[in-house]
Amino acid sequence: MLGLFNTLNLGARAMTAQQVGVEVTGQNLANANNPAYARQTVQLQTSTPTPTSIGMEGTGVEAVSIQQVRDQLLDSQIRSEASVGGYWNSQQSALQNAQTQLNEFLNLSSTDGTSGSTTDTQGLSSQMNNLFNAFQSVATSPTDPSARLGLVNAAQSLASGFNQASQNLSTLNGLLNTSVTSDVSSANQLLSDIANLNSEIAKATATGGTANDLTDSREQDLENLAKLVNIQTASNSDGTVSVSIGGQELVTGNKLTDTLATYDAGNGQLHVQTASSATPLTLSGGSIQGTIDARDGALATLRNGLDTMASSLITQVNGIYQNGYDLDGNTGASFFTGSDASDIAVNSALVNDPSQVQAAGVANATGDNSIALQLAQLGQQTIAMLNNQTFSGAYALDVANFGNALSNANDQVTNYNSVNTMLLNQRDSVSGVSQEEEATNLITYQKAYEASAKIISTVDEMLQTVIAMKA
Repeated sequence: MLGLFNTLNLGARAMTAQQVGVEVTGQNLANANNPAYARQTVQLQTSTPTPTSIGMEGTGVEAVSIQQVRDQLLDSQIRSEASVGGYWNSQQSALQNAQTQLNEFLNLSSTDGTSGSTTDTQGLSSQMNNLFNAFQSVATSPTDPSARLGLVNAAQSLASGFNQASQNLSTLNGLLNTSVTSDVSSANQLLSDIANLNSEIAKATATGGTANDLTDSREQDLENLAKLVNIQTASNSDGTVSVSIGGQELVTGNKLTDTLATYDAGNGQLHVQTASSATPLTLSGGSIQGTIDARDGALATLRNGLDTMASSLITQVNGIYQNGYDLDGNTGASFFTGSDASDIAVNSALVNDPSQVQAAGVANATGDNSIALQLAQLGQQTIAMLNNQTFSGAYALDVANFGNALSNANDQVTNYNSVNTMLLNQRDSVSGVSQEEEATNLITYQKAYEASAKIISTVDEMLQTVIAMKA
């Protein structure tokens, strides 16, 4: 038999075990609203029994460990989806910023990236139409000073629109490069934090213990890192996690073996490589790659489209205009100067004196409008440099492609949000804290604690009786 003193120890062990249960339940309740927290449970097991004349007799219970409830597969899926979400959210943000900055030039008004009305007089499409209409007005009244002034004003407005749109895209390009640099810095900090947490976890588990809260912090860092860049992880026997990016292992156990860095690909556009070995990385997800793809994809296409259109306009207009004659019989001047959307401008001589517009096809032929008429008709002609599209058609195609890219990003973000919500709900059902369940557990541990205390109280009374018998 155990005897009174061993029974007293049994009660004490039971009280200790139930107390640990109360403490773990309290920890769960305290973190009920902590999204990074995984529910913990106390693992109880029967104490080593003792042999007696009537067989093995139990010696009570003891708390042997505190385990957290996690589904590694769900965690991995959530990290993978975080990379998808980071990628499309960054694309959406970049394209929406472009839409906001270029709205008046692109005639975009809706948030889904679709084309709005083309009647906006501030839009490039309308400004191009105004230019060709102004050429038609000069063709209709070749000697009318107001028609010539209107032409110069319309051309200046269009050139200014190209200049501003180009400047806005250039500014946005710089901001996206800055965003890549900032995200790389954030990723490096997270890599360092993960390596440090690995070290602490390895120390905590070296003696057979657990590092639940540290594991929660590391998982949160891994998910935040996955939002920035797609990662691959490998669990190690000592509780650490190695992290690879683009096939390069940057965290090995508790060591930070390398970091990320940006580099100029030669055209002013920043890409990502490893810092120490300068190995260019092929990234497949995360906000860093999303930003790069938006910058080098839809926005670069739009930027190149505007430059090509401006360059074509300069070439086509000047090719016809230089053969014309102004009211004084002068010829050979250019209507536009510059080479693309960034520097297209109206010849300053025309700005100072609209009478120098070379509208006639023959010198000193009053009323001749042949050059102005050719320029007016240019707006309806297909241009080889624009893939055999008219100016309006090429511009509409550029705007439509941009709108489709933004619409696709919006759709992908919506899809990600649905999948991510489903995965988070699944993880919450496994690892989340249910306040009702924990409140029930608290009552259970409390009652068990009270019962264990009653055992001790009962044994104490029995000991007092034994002592009184011997007195």
